[in-house]
Amino acid sequence: MLLLSRIRQRNADPVRTTRLVAALAAALTVGAGLALRAMAEGSVAKYGGDTLYTVLVLALVVLLAPRVTPLTATVSALVFSCAVEFLQLSGIPSELSQRSGIARLVLGSTFNAPDLLWYAVGAAVGGLVHAALRSFPARRPSVRG
Repeated sequence: MLLLSRIRQRNADPVRTTRLVAALAAALTVGAGLALRAMAEGSVAKYGGDTLYTVLVLALVVLLAPRVTPLTATVSALVFSCAVEFLQLSGIPSELSQRSGIARLVLGSTFNAPDLLWYAVGAAVGGLVHAALRSFPARRPSVRG
C-alpha cells in the first residue's frame, strides 16, 4: 500500500493513477501466470491459470475504463471469460489455436465446464482487490507548524 500511496502522491490525476496501477496489476498478473506455468503442473497450473486469466481481463478493463466501478469491472471480466469459454464449443478457437500460439493463450481450444468456476474465483478476487484499492485513501503530506 506504500507503493500505491507514492503513486498517488506523484500523480495528481486520479485517472492516470488508476491506469498506472491497472497496468502494473496486468504486468504482475502476466508474470504470475508465466511463473505458475513454469513451476506447477496439472490442475494447479490449469485452474490457477484460469483464475489469473480473469484477473488479467479485469485489470485490462480498468486500464481501458479507469472510472469503472469494481462491480462493473468484475462482471465484465467474468462475462468476457465465460464468453470465450463458450466460444470454444464452436471449434473456432481450436482452429485459430493451431495457427497461433497467441490465439491459444487468449482463446484456449476446448470447452471445460470447471473453468467457469475458476473464472468466477478470478473475477471475485480481482473485484475485491479493485474495490480495496479504490477505497484506499490518498495520503496527504502532514503539515507541521
